[in-house]
Order: sequence, then C-alpha cells, then structure tokens
Amino acid sequence: MRDFDQVVNRLGFNSKKWDACEEMFGSKDVSPMWIADMDFQTAEEIVEAVKARVDHGIFGYTGMPESYTEAVAGWLMRQHGWKVQKEWICHCPGVVSALSFLVDAFTEPGDKIIVQSPVYYPFARAVRTGGRTMLDNPLKFVDGRYKMDLDGLKAQLDDTVKMIFLCSPHNPVGRVWTREELQELADLCLAHGILIVSDEIHADLLFEGAHHTCFGTLGPEVEDRLILCNAASKTFNLAGLKTSNIIIPNQELRAQFMAILNRYNVGSGNVLGLVATEAAYRYGEPWLKELRKYLQGNLDFMMAFMKERLPQIPVIPPEGTYLVWMDFHALGMDDQELEQFCIQKAKIAFDPGYEFGEGGSGYMRANIACPRVSLKEALENLARAVEEL
Repeated sequence: MRDFDQVVNRLGFNSKKWDACEEMFGSKDVSPMWIADMDFQTAEEIVEAVKARVDHGIFGYTGMPESYTEAVAGWLMRQHGWKVQKEWICHCPGVVSALSFLVDAFTEPGDKIIVQSPVYYPFARAVRTGGRTMLDNPLKFVDGRYKMDLDGLKAQLDDTVKMIFLCSPHNPVGRVWTREELQELADLCLAHGILIVSDEIHADLLFEGAHHTCFGTLGPEVEDRLILCNAASKTFNLAGLKTSNIIIPNQELRAQFMAILNRYNVGSGNVLGLVATEAAYRYGEPWLKELRKYLQGNLDFMMAFMKERLPQIPVIPPEGTYLVWMDFHALGMDDQELEQFCIQKAKIAFDPGYEFGEGGSGYMRANIACPRVSLKEALENLARAVEEL
C-alpha cells in the first residue's frame, strides 16, 4: 500500500507546479494548489518498469509495441467497458497538443468548434490559435449542479459548426456526465454532422457514487464520429512523460489525423512514457484503488472544513477529477483582487476561475491531490485570511 500521507519534496526537480510559483504568482511563499498534477509518487510497479528500461542504457528512437496497445485496450475494456481495436490507438505527446492537431486535421479557418465553459482553458486556446471560431455553449448551474445547455446549443447550430470539444469528466466543475446526458449530446452532434472530441483524461478519477460513461460505449454510429483522448498521466501522475492515446475508430478519420502527426513529426513515442503507461495499465489498478480512497478522504475533509470554517465560500462537490471548484463571490472582490488576496494573504496558488471562460469569474480551482497535512495547512491559511478581512 502506498503511503499517500508522505510529503515528498518536489522543489529543485523542475516541477512546474512547485518551482515555477515565483514566476507564475510572484511569490515562492505559497501552497501550490494549481496545475493538475499530484504530489504523490506513482505506483511502485511503474517505477520499477522505468528503472528496468533505464538500465538498458540506450534511448534511441522508439515505436509503439503491440504489448502497449494491448495494455491500453485492456484497460479501457476492464475499467470502462469499451472494446477498442488496437489499430484505433494513435500516440500523441499529450492531449493538449492533440487538440491543436485535431483542429488542423478536421476543420478549416473560420469553422466553428463548440466548447462548454467554464472549461479547461487549452480548449479555447486550441480553437483560437488555430484560426477557428469558438462557439461557447456555457454550462447551466441549476440547484447547485452544472448541466449542459443542449437546448441553447441546438438554437445556435448551423452548417459551419464542425466539432465539439467535450470534457468528460468535466474540468474544472467536476461533473461526471450521465449516459443519458451524453446520449442526448451524441444525438444532436450526429444529426448535424459534428465531430465529437471527448477528452476523458480524468475518467479513472471518480468519487463515491459516480460512474463514468465512456463516450465510445454509446454505439457504432457514435464511434464512427468519435475521437477519444485519454492518457495515464492524470490517473498515475505521469504528465511529464508526454504520452497520450488518441483513439479513432473511423479509419478515414484516423488516416487524416496521422497525416497531421507525420507532418509535424510527432507520431513516435517517448520511450519511457510508453513503458510507464504500459506498466500502469497492466499493474496499476490496486494503487489506483488506494488513491481513490485517499482522494475521497481529502474531499470529505475539505467539505467538512469549508462548511464549518468558511461557509461563505461554497464548494461545488466534484463527482470526478481531483479538482475542486470554489465560489468566492461572497468576498465581494473582482478577479484581480481575489487572485492577489489568495496569493498574498492566504498564501495559496489556485487556478483563477476567469481563465476557464464564461462563468468562471469569482471562482477558484483547487487541486486536492496532495498529502492531507498539506491540504489542511492551505485551508487553515485561507480561513485565517478570510477571518482577517
């Protein structure tokens, strides 16, 4: 069993989350609860597999072995009930880079791409930097829970809408979409010829009572218009190894995507990333079960703390991810004031909500994938700062 309470010093290891705090926030004296990686060491089986590969001592150009695609397909079947053919799996350095490649592969300048804000900010960046038009279909906040506004979307659609970026589970609000919600979205997309890009990188990180529906399980007709993005990076804390899987059942679409990867020469794998991902999917499930339990404990602790000490800052309980969406509107600050308050007074580096688009103003996103002692310290600092207002 992994000791998730262990505090591991990440300073001095070129950790963006820790070593870049002064550059990003103007202070080293902050608890880094921003960027989405975990302060936990990964599963020992993964570490041992990487060590064994390192001991070989040669790190030349590499390919994606059949054992790797077997491991990816096996994981998706066991965890999410989606039967994937090995040839559907394309390697990409990361889901974020894949978004830009997908924009290039399947849309033209001026085409519209749907996002559902507040949402992971690289979605909007990929659309805009690609010279495409972002069609924002903001989520609705109803009775303390976020929902898709599909009626609103339907009213906006025309023949210039080519693609949707779906975040499932949703970052930053933590929704795990139901099968019924996804089916309704799929029906709308199929009726209008819209290509579905489903970012499911957080699919393995669920809280009690939540069940993730893999978009690929909605049937062959949906599969034919689906591009699913996943990786072991969030689940097993491997983001720095730059390995993701872009799964494209439609052969013609897959060929178009591979042509773009070949144009930019990014189709071959990271030798250690492939080894780590394969080990994660073959041997990492017991570690993941322990991780989920620990994250549930962190969430329970945070919800109780906020209710008792900071009831004026509502927390939207996440159903998935290890990210928590916090509502700071009651403090009466604009976004810049709130950001500086969190950094200078509370000594916490959150991701500011406005970065996630419409509906994010007045919110902060907190990363709770850390030892509980670190979470407690940050929340105590926040409570003290609010009490001093």
